[in-house]
Formats: sequence, structure tokens, C-alpha cells
Amino acid sequence: MNTIAADLLVIGFGKGGKTLAADMGRRGQRVVLVEESAHMYGGTCINTGCVPTKSMVYRGEHSPTGSDGVAAYTQAVAATEQLTSGLRAANLASLEPIPTVQVLTGRASFIDATSVAVETDEGAATVTADSIVIGTGSIPVTPDIPGVSDTPVVMTSTELLRRASRPTRLVILGGGYIGLEFASMYAAYGTSVTVLEQRPTILGHEDRDVADAVRVVLRDKGVEIVTAAEVTGVQTILCGGGPPRARVRYRVGGRSCDADADVVLVALGRRPNTAPLRLDRAGVALTDSGAVVVDEYRRTSRPHIFAVGDVNGGPQFTYISLDDYRIVLDQLTGAPAPRSALQRQAVPSCLFLSPPLARAGLTESQARTAGHDIRVATSPVADLATVARARIVDDTSGMMKVVVDAADDRILGAALLCHDAQEVINIVTLAMRHGIPATQLRDAIYTHPSMSECFNQLLGLLK
Repeated sequence: MNTIAADLLVIGFGKGGKTLAADMGRRGQRVVLVEESAHMYGGTCINTGCVPTKSMVYRGEHSPTGSDGVAAYTQAVAATEQLTSGLRAANLASLEPIPTVQVLTGRASFIDATSVAVETDEGAATVTADSIVIGTGSIPVTPDIPGVSDTPVVMTSTELLRRASRPTRLVILGGGYIGLEFASMYAAYGTSVTVLEQRPTILGHEDRDVADAVRVVLRDKGVEIVTAAEVTGVQTILCGGGPPRARVRYRVGGRSCDADADVVLVALGRRPNTAPLRLDRAGVALTDSGAVVVDEYRRTSRPHIFAVGDVNGGPQFTYISLDDYRIVLDQLTGAPAPRSALQRQAVPSCLFLSPPLARAGLTESQARTAGHDIRVATSPVADLATVARARIVDDTSGMMKVVVDAADDRILGAALLCHDAQEVINIVTLAMRHGIPATQLRDAIYTHPSMSECFNQLLGLLK
């Protein structure tokens, strides 16, 4: 068995891990980066998450009106695969000029607190390291629903993204971020989509007016959303000599229903990918959900072992993994004023519907519950006459909402369901982090025509 001694071992080629490996390698540290699959160089975001889904969303939005959805979908899948394969190659190539960084492709499992076994196609290796960073991400949750595991057309989001042919009828189990994003995406290609959500509403963490606006956007795209739906089973349907289909059985209000589909997408969340690592051998503590327990500096119960990104149970965003990298880098280099996860403020999120829903901070309901005296500005995008950009791109759907502290004019939160919301929300979060009053955003000078100039009119509606 080959033994490799390293200063730093990084398990997982995601955003936080790969950036840390490159940075420490450039500082002359001996670094080993382990990734289980050559198809995952660059991490989940590039290969099965943000990049391919947003590529499919974009291409769906820009398909010519009335075009053949089947052909448009096939072309989009091919273009997306070309995009992701190019990014995989670029990520691997970015480490090649760093002589002290070695990439191993294989499955890692701990032997003890300082040694990790790696099973590669070329044989087994043991890596010993002074510091270890775990960045193995998360994997889809598989529900304990009869028929889900043995129905061939039941898929995860990863599997569905790789399907070359467009489903005619798609049933999605789960109305969270992944489920709604895929619903919007596939509807754009002409797929008939039904979303089954167990909870009484979609987006229950949002204010009711925002969640209702999202539902209207999806309804107008032809998406059927069934809430308070308890899925009781999935069965395979054989159609003569054709491909198998599925029948999803569910109950709503005591009534039994079913929905047939040629694909069923399971979108019921993701869980930390820790089981194969055998962290018990290293004495690394886990939560009940399997997440690695970390402190504000991303240290585990073993001080020389860190965990970054989805695997530590925090928000499942690539940019959180990148911030985890900065925190761990400060720990490894002995920075005099090290960063901490407790310093994070106004972290934005975005649900990439068409148009996207971006949010940051408190909802109106949360702000009132917390005891804030607030002012609220809200408006349908169509009513904001000064936002010419929405009309230029022919997308005036959605709404905008900003919650402001009445005492000091600080922005407490915002929800933007509009064209380019993923960009505009960054202005809001910058203002929140630096205490810029809402009136300054209201009276600021913005480029025209742009979506950001919405604040000139929207914040004038505060009441």
C-alpha cells in the first residue's frame, strides 16, 4: 500500500476544498486533494447543481416562442454537458501548475485521526496529514415511500439532469427549492409538471404574499401544485412495448388520488455526505442528521480536522463553502484577526425560477415577531412604472418587497421575485451589512434601464 505524507489533506473537490488546496499549495504546503469521481472535479455546483440547472433554466427562457420543446431540451442538455465538462477540465487544470498539490481520484475513509485510506483504480493508498479538511458535500434524501427505490423512472435531480430526452409528464415529490426550480425549468420546455408538497403551503418560510406570488408565476407556466399531499406509494406501469412509466398515489384531505408520469423526481432535500468516511474512526462528532459538528472556525471535535460546505450542516450554498475556505485558511495560516462564521451578515439566497426569487434578512412576519417597529414597501413588478428594464425583457411578472426598521431606517430584509433578482439582491445585502439607510437606496443614482433602479420607486412606497 502506497503511503503519502502531506501537510494538508482535503477530501472533496468542491468550492471550499479546491480553493483551499490551491491556496495552501501556492504557499509551499504539501497538499493531497481526494475526489471520489472524475465526473465531480470542481464539486456539486459545477457538475450537478448550480451550473447545469441554471444553464437549463437560461436555455429554457431563451427558446424561441412556439419552438419544439423536445428539440430545445435535447439541445440544452447537450450544451449543458459541454459546459460542465469544460469546467471540470478547467478545475483540474488549475491545480496542475502547483507542484506541491496532488489529486487522487478514489473513495476516502478514515483509518484514524491522522490517516485516511483512499481506494483508487490504481490501487490503495494511505494519506497521513497534519491537517485535514472534509468537504464531501451533500446527497439527495431518498424517502421511505413504497415503490420509490424500485421504480425505474424515479430519479434524483442529478439523474434527471443527465437524461437526454425530455419527459412529457413530470411529477415532482417536494415543493422546496429544488422541486420548484425543476418545475419552472421543465415547464419552460413544454413538460407537463405536477408538484406534490406535503406541507400546507409552498415556501412556508416566506411571507404569504410572496409565496402566493411564486405560486401564480408557476401556475401561469402551467405547473400544477398540490399542497397537503401525502404520497403513499409509487408503482411501475408497463405500456405495451414502450418504456415504463410511473403512477404516484397520494392523499389530499382524506381523498385518494393518483398522477401518472414518465419521470418522477424526488426533491425532498439533501443530507450531508458523511457515511462513507468512517468518521467514527477519527473521533469526529456528527449530529443526528449526519452533519459534521463544527465550531465558528469550522473546526471539528478533532482540532486539526475541519469541515467546509454542505457537510457541516450549514446553508447549502456554494458561496458559504467559499466563505468556509476563508475561515479555515485563517486558522491554518495563523491570521492575527481570524474570520468566523459568526461574522456573517445578510447572507442572500436565490430560487432560480423564471423570474428568480432572491431574498435576504427577515421576512415581514419574522420582523414583527422579533418586536421590530417596521415599515414595508411592496409592489407587483408590473406596477413599478419606472422599471423599464422589466418591460424591455418582456417579464413584468413577480413582486418586490422590502422590510425596514421604522426607528433607524435600516433594511431588515427583502424578497425580490423579478427579472435579475439574483443580481439586485446583492445591493440590498451590501446595504444591510454596512448600515446604509433605505432612504439612501431610494435616492441613489442607478444606471438606466436596469432592475436596480427599482429602489427609486419601490422605497418611495414605504409605509
